[in-house]
Amino acid sequence: MKRTFLGMMTGVAGGLLLATPTIKAQESVTIDAGADLVSAYIWRGQDLGSAAIQPSVSIAYKGISLSAFGSYGLVSTNDTKEVDFTLAYEIGGFSLGVTDYFCLAQGNTYTQQPYFEYAAHKTLHVFEAFAGYDFGLASLTWFTNFAGADGLNKSGKRAYSSYVEASAPFSVAGIDMSVTAGAVPYATDFYSDATGFAVTNVALSATKEVRFSPTFALPVTASLTANPSASKCYFTIGVRF
Repeated sequence: MKRTFLGMMTGVAGGLLLATPTIKAQESVTIDAGADLVSAYIWRGQDLGSAAIQPSVSIAYKGISLSAFGSYGLVSTNDTKEVDFTLAYEIGGFSLGVTDYFCLAQGNTYTQQPYFEYAAHKTLHVFEAFAGYDFGLASLTWFTNFAGADGLNKSGKRAYSSYVEASAPFSVAGIDMSVTAGAVPYATDFYSDATGFAVTNVALSATKEVRFSPTFALPVTASLTANPSASKCYFTIGVRF
């Protein structure tokens, strides 16, 4: 369940904060493409599986972007299989957008759960809207599910499951770092540990370019992520290609 390009993914896929190579189709259009290899897939403090390859691509023009993200487990066939699309707009420090998540887990297969099933109560797609602001020293973003396979609240009704996240980048000894805190504001079974307000994601990430030869280097990110609500802690590493 990753990723819009608006900082949504801090703490996702092990908290990768890695730049992607850029190809310019025109002076005002940019296309980014790459892939992350992660030791575990951690999303908003939730464990979505073991080691995975996560390709991504995006195209942006004058603040408008369309991006795609996938995740495919490398160890177990039961690990998450995911395809997401995000349409977003950014102006100044303000950003907003919509993500279509499609996520198969726990042994589901594509033949059992067709991608192009959008009927209510049948679809596995989750549609999420988000809005945020980057204040410079830190950013704050709110995410809310508004359609699709959302979770339920304590009354058994659609929860409009939400998540709010604050993130602050900084640098220590020339290493790019980030600290993130995220919480679920009210009860929903979409986030399994949220029976009310729950802090589900506290992460510290560090990224360094590791040089393998004079002409070849890769950015490597190490992340320590805690989920206080679930009493879980994860230490992950990721490499960007």
